[in-house]
Amino acid sequence: MSASLDATLAALADPHRRATVDLLREGPRRAGELAQAVGLSAPAMSRHLRTLREAGLVEETHPPFDARVRVYALRSGAMAELKAWAQAAEALWSEQLLSLKVEIEGNDG
Repeated sequence: MSASLDATLAALADPHRRATVDLLREGPRRAGELAQAVGLSAPAMSRHLRTLREAGLVEETHPPFDARVRVYALRSGAMAELKAWAQAAEALWSEQLLSLKVEIEGNDG
């Protein structure tokens, strides 16, 4: 596995970060909104958002009217490598299960 895939999986291992990603699938949100929705303090949410940002899953922007406000959104294509890895793993399991089925059915006859 690549380092970026490892970072993605590590970032998504935490339930608060997965909940944050689920919220961001609906659209960009301010950090404070995310903290409230997930039930975390602002500092705790900040740490989770930094992990997601460093893993390349989210991006941070600032509205032109207030640079102190941070708005987070999912990065386009950020999970492409994870998706490809999961599809390859699924294909491998499908092959293995088919081989097992053939072996079992061959031994029954």
